[in-house]
Amino acid sequence: MERAVPLAVPLGQTEVFQALQRLHMTIFSQSVSPCGKFLAAGNNYGQIAIFSLSAALSSEAKEESKKPVVTFQAHDGPVYSMVSTDRHLLSAGDGEVKAWLWAEMLKKGCKELWHRQPPYRTSLEVPEINALLLVPKENSLILAGGDCQLHTMDLETGTFTRVLRGHTDYIHCLALRERSPEVLSGGEDGAVRLWDLRTAKEVQTIEVYKHEECSRPHNGRWIGCLATDSDWMVRGGGPALTLWHLRSSTPTTVFPIRAPQKHVTFYQDLILSAGQGRCVNQWQLSGELKAQVPGSSPGLLSLSLNQQPAAPECKVLTAAGNSCRVDVFTNLGYRAFSLSF
Repeated sequence: MERAVPLAVPLGQTEVFQALQRLHMTIFSQSVSPCGKFLAAGNNYGQIAIFSLSAALSSEAKEESKKPVVTFQAHDGPVYSMVSTDRHLLSAGDGEVKAWLWAEMLKKGCKELWHRQPPYRTSLEVPEINALLLVPKENSLILAGGDCQLHTMDLETGTFTRVLRGHTDYIHCLALRERSPEVLSGGEDGAVRLWDLRTAKEVQTIEVYKHEECSRPHNGRWIGCLATDSDWMVRGGGPALTLWHLRSSTPTTVFPIRAPQKHVTFYQDLILSAGQGRCVNQWQLSGELKAQVPGSSPGLLSLSLNQQPAAPECKVLTAAGNSCRVDVFTNLGYRAFSLSF
């Protein structure tokens, strides 16, 4: 039998493949390093790229400064969510959470430290993990996604300690009430649920789509994003972007924007939101639109505010979504430049 002769790879094929990847790339998640000088971004191909914010913001920055310091394959599927502890980057994909040491990644030593799978109902179940949330006082991690449950993991032992059940469809987002041990979750069932972490019980349910001023049946009932500030919650998704008073369970401000919003956060006396469309929206709490700042992506999925006190020179807002670029805003008025995979 004749030996098979390997086919020669056409010159430039790798470059073409990489260009096609970038063309169809979606960046789902971002996380700032503990030192505040680096940014991790996770995409739909399971890759994580580490960018040097300090190099890109330097007065001597070049185009190469806006490229990743290192890019590595973290998951087989998309990297849906990431958070950082004081030492680790935690990333979530289909059915698993992985940990990476920031110090090793910056030396280009991208080996996972550990990985964990929540206790799903069957071994065949591999739901996506859409949201990660750190609870610093407990030294725990809460994760949620396609199995409609919230799982709590002890970060010291790596064991899963409790499961919170109540959602009837998959979960998109989580938020922590800093002053009380409560977590909020929102998802496809249209409900925002508040959980008391002391008792592991659901203590409040807000079915947003049932409020006439918020309802937009043509967009659906899903909750896509949440943020909290003491007794206040802002949420977006299918129903209108709305500010809520949690104690009275009442909507106080409905923001006049038609496009579903997929990320929202409180910032000083403003609310920042992003979703369908290129713009980062800046809102007064009263509902007045202060500014719309355009970015380079046709749709945005995540915003990240770098407020690490260790690196005040890297205090920026970054926005990413349906492209291979991460837009960098050095102030809220304009996009300064873009980082790129």
